[in-house]
Amino acid sequence: MPCAPTSSLMLKTQTFPMPGTRGVSRVGSTMRRIQRLQRMPTATRILGIDPGLNITGYGVIELVQDNRVLVPKLIEGGTVRARDSDDFSVRLQTLFEGVSEVLREHNPDVMVIEELFSTYAHPRSALLMAHARGVLMLAAQLQNVPVHGFTPNEVKQVVTGNGHATKSNVQSAVKTRLKLASAPHPPDVADALAIALCFAARQNLDSVL
Repeated sequence: MPCAPTSSLMLKTQTFPMPGTRGVSRVGSTMRRIQRLQRMPTATRILGIDPGLNITGYGVIELVQDNRVLVPKLIEGGTVRARDSDDFSVRLQTLFEGVSEVLREHNPDVMVIEELFSTYAHPRSALLMAHARGVLMLAAQLQNVPVHGFTPNEVKQVVTGNGHATKSNVQSAVKTRLKLASAPHPPDVADALAIALCFAARQNLDSVL
């Protein structure tokens, strides 16, 4: 069900209940991410972010004990929407304030955000997305929440077993892993939850996922 907007700038649209040389570069980047993750404290409440200029998906999961096994449970999923007609600076403010509210409400141990693609057909898209990621990461930093990132392909590989999975594949995998009655919608929410699930799996918790 939609949540009522809590400010004039943000809207949570949906909440779910609990129920080659380039190859060398990518490997190095992946190894650095893994090493950084291993130095971080173990997180039990994880906020995943799928950044977008108009729609940013978010998903909060918590690792809970179930018969002596840690399993991921959904806390909340939703979106922060910016008006396409607003000035770019106002849209960035919308994203910042919306994610800041989610951080305050759920107090996650870590925020996990999708990395930028290594290549873009339209470089301007990368520049604009970098602005969005920057304000979202700043929101976490101001609340002393550590930030980690994964590439889209890594998230898909971990969650679905296929690094080139479709959005519907991701939605289905998230539904299964979180034991939901229906697939998270819109896809931005499923992507954000998949990012959180990827972090849970990557922090060496053999009993998770």
